[in-house]
Amino acid sequence: MPPPALPPFPLPPFGLLRNPVRRYAWGSATAIPALTGTAPDGTPQAELWLGAHPSAPSLLTVDGRGGEGGPRPLDGLIDADPDGWLGPDTVRRFGPALPFLFKVLAAERALSLQVHPTRAQAEAGYAVEQARGIPLDAPERVFKDRGHKPELICALGDFEALCGFRPTAGTARLLDTLDVLPDWAADLRTRPAEAVLPGLLRSGLNASDDELAAVTGALRRTAAAGGPYAASCAAYARLAEEYPGDRGLLAALLLNHVRLTAGQALYLDAGVPHAYLRGVGVELMANSDNVLRCGLTPKHVDVDGLLAVTSFRPQEPEVLLPRPLGSGSGDGSGTGTGTGTGTENGTEERFPSPAEEFGLSRLRPGAAAVRVDLPTPQILLCVSGRARLRAPGGAELPLPAGASAYLRPGAGPVELTGPGTELFRATTG
Repeated sequence: MPPPALPPFPLPPFGLLRNPVRRYAWGSATAIPALTGTAPDGTPQAELWLGAHPSAPSLLTVDGRGGEGGPRPLDGLIDADPDGWLGPDTVRRFGPALPFLFKVLAAERALSLQVHPTRAQAEAGYAVEQARGIPLDAPERVFKDRGHKPELICALGDFEALCGFRPTAGTARLLDTLDVLPDWAADLRTRPAEAVLPGLLRSGLNASDDELAAVTGALRRTAAAGGPYAASCAAYARLAEEYPGDRGLLAALLLNHVRLTAGQALYLDAGVPHAYLRGVGVELMANSDNVLRCGLTPKHVDVDGLLAVTSFRPQEPEVLLPRPLGSGSGDGSGTGTGTGTGTENGTEERFPSPAEEFGLSRLRPGAAAVRVDLPTPQILLCVSGRARLRAPGGAELPLPAGASAYLRPGAGPVELTGPGTELFRATTG
């Protein structure tokens, strides 16, 4: 017999989220507990997931209870009433599922070097793997769904990453300084980037033990000697220590090393190889699991599939800063098409992003209450101070640091207070 149906859940203007922690080996044991005010348990706590991903949905509570029957998984609530929890416009645009996943990411050591496909590549790859009968949970399965996965990461403190291919002349100079891989340096100087980089990436992932040892030793020496490449070489040398014997190290040499400070962000589009090295940030992405890995991992690496989806156009990474709403770009998304609704008194800044599925902004309320209701679903995460939500009829919800809330669209005016607090808002693009 099927389990008895749960009682109907009320449609509140907002509710407190209880969010699952993902315990990956690369995670920090202390950063997420410090944010949420919980005691560390000695194990890595890599990511805090805020949203309705079916593998680890947040639980929504109202008035500390979650309605009759207790807290409910957010994905189940949305499945039962998509229009009520997402709003008709979001359902029309993206279907009956929350189109984004919001995270706190806390990296003690590097994540895998990876690339995400475009939507067309994901649809084609998913169809091929389905036709071949590859189970979704098989280690060699690459395309878990039909979606793309653009993402945006905003640092909450010092943060390091690899992002996109470095301009080839710069990589050639780095290799000269290291005094390794002279054939690579020569090719980078004499051949077009999009002609030479695919071959170098494949070559790096198939490097010999001697080549890997030579590069590792050179990185350590250059990092210790100081100079313009010392910081980048120190980061690469840490990768060699964290992932001994992993050929992804040579692939990493081709990428830009980026250091962010609190409030700076990176947008990662399809095809851009990247890896987060260490630090804490808030991350917002389209709700997909499609990842092609190219090293720094014990997981399956599909080299041919990787080369097929990677963009080999070198470029300097663009470090993003948020833009105040109403500063000439409409909603701050960089598209010029927004209305600027949602807050008043200049307390909200939005990070530029072309993604349709998500938009990330930072809120710093002043002494006066500000309106935060929207016609779209949203999640608010408090990262410092103590904020409070208030709706007509007297409903209130305190949000101390580390707490988060889901705000249902179209629920009437909702006000946010909390002088000296800092929050991040995730909503659709």
